[in-house]
Amino acid sequence: MSKESRQSVAESTSVVTSGFVGRYDYALDPKKRLTIPSLWRSIMGNPEFVYVMPDPKDRCVNIIPPVEMESRLEEIRKKALFDPALRPVLQKIGASSEMPSVDVQGRIRISDKLLQFANLKTTVAMQGAVRMIQLWDPDVLPPVESVDQAGLGEALAMAGF
Repeated sequence: MSKESRQSVAESTSVVTSGFVGRYDYALDPKKRLTIPSLWRSIMGNPEFVYVMPDPKDRCVNIIPPVEMESRLEEIRKKALFDPALRPVLQKIGASSEMPSVDVQGRIRISDKLLQFANLKTTVAMQGAVRMIQLWDPDVLPPVESVDQAGLGEALAMAGF
């Protein structure tokens, strides 16, 4: 990405002031596109593209807003361009990630490879994960109607709430 593009991303998204919360279950359209909820697109600053990568621990796919990803990439850019220790890391991140464009209706097309990875076939559970959006097979998650109070309590304590 050029310096002008990075600057444009930074200007258009500025600072994410809200987190991604809640869950939305959506069907993939016939072209296997997924619509990002308008509130979440607004939180991201209505970007032209998003970063998408498989989760390193769970069988889900993460949508990462440009401002979130760019801050991490900026730290990497401070290192030597041909740092031999960093090369395999960058290759793995690059090969596993995508940058789908967001169309005017808020739809993105995630590759078949990543859809298969997370077992996303017809319906996708989009779950807020505060700094990113996670895409899950709805059958893997607890029902929408349930509340895991104990799990929430543990998570809040770990986050220092």
